[in-house]
Amino acid sequence: MPAIDIYHDAMKSALVKDGWTISHDPFHLRWGKKDMYVDLGARQLLAAEREERKIAV
Repeated sequence: MPAIDIYHDAMKSALVKDGWTISHDPFHLRWGKKDMYVDLGARQLLAAEREERKIAV
């Protein structure tokens, strides 16, 4: 499990204010036998196009 740094809450807040939904905190990735973590996973629904954008920060 990764350590949360001093920018974590500010970044999370900025994403939410920009319309993103935080889906994972942290986002767990498995690559073969390795476990890795990304600080945040987020998604944003684009209403006009009915598509979903996803990012990992």
